Amino acid sequence: MTVCGNLLVMVALCKDRHLRKKKTNYFIVSLAFADLLVALLVMPFAAIELITGEWRYGEIFCLVRTSLDVLLTTASILHLCCIALDRYYAICCQPLVYRHKMTPVRVAVMLSGCWFIPIFISFLPIMQSWNAIGIEDIIEERKGLAGASNDTSCVFLVNRPYALICSAVAFYVPLALMVLAYQRIYVTAMTHVRQIETLQRAGSAPVSGPTPMITVRSSTSSDPTDHYRLRTTRALSPSEQAPIANSRMRIETKAAKTLAVIMGCFCLCWAPFFITNIVDPFIHYSVPWQLWTAWLWLGYINSGLNPFLYAFLNRAFRRAFLVILCCGDERYARQGSCSYGQVHRACSAASVNGTSMALR
Repeated sequence: MTVCGNLLVMVALCKDRHLRKKKTNYFIVSLAFADLLVALLVMPFAAIELITGEWRYGEIFCLVRTSLDVLLTTASILHLCCIALDRYYAICCQPLVYRHKMTPVRVAVMLSGCWFIPIFISFLPIMQSWNAIGIEDIIEERKGLAGASNDTSCVFLVNRPYALICSAVAFYVPLALMVLAYQRIYVTAMTHVRQIETLQRAGSAPVSGPTPMITVRSSTSSDPTDHYRLRTTRALSPSEQAPIANSRMRIETKAAKTLAVIMGCFCLCWAPFFITNIVDPFIHYSVPWQLWTAWLWLGYINSGLNPFLYAFLNRAFRRAFLVILCCGDERYARQGSCSYGQVHRACSAASVNGTSMALR
């Protein structure tokens, strides 16, 4: 499931030029690549070790496998954090601010950081055995309890400094940033709902002066050009504005549920592992290996869920998936093809009582 889902996301971006126009989608595809590598380079060896009960590939490759595990899972988590920050700038800031903040250079720097920062908590300390400083006797004792030699066991324990630093970089700091970003996104969404309700109540008031321009931005979009723009030439009656307000409320409710699902899945998958990772060194490494294995595989499951949470819930990605899976059937490519720039041509049917709505 993890391989197929993430591979489909990457193929969709390569084949659909409309997806390549949005900066956010590069974060999603880089996330898919990280999760794909988790499925190809980490999960198979973990599954073999779990089924056979022994490690068959030597001590050096044990360190390499462990380093890849830490590197790729951390990269996946950092990508989720970058996606949250990108959505924050797109939804909570004005479009010009978003374009100034999220330049191509800054996007490239953020993507590079997602891949290079994990190196400093994976290959560098693990290959140098910095994580084992001060607990060498405990590691040897653990290998002895397993009744195995260095060639048939892959025991990985971490000391307190490494556990604290690694957990902070890989989970707790990204988690804090994600919570703050999505909290601001939710507040902005609810503010938009209240503004619509205020507009509905004042809909019967006469309008004087220049043509009013009301901009309502969708919290489910990650691109400022996808915002709804409502242009009115006269005041709408409450009966005319009610459908618009109800539609906005449904959209914002769906957005809130989507944010809750994203954060809920992330915390459910990774919080147990990283809480245990910090607690274990302070309780003399008494956590059972069965519990460690369960928490670790729960984290791996997150790599399989990410394509569904970040791509399959995106209408543009879903359309690209249909084109790929249906062997290039252009009927799906034409669905929803009317873009923001085409509102006065192909999207003119979305005009309601003098109000043109540019809908993606």
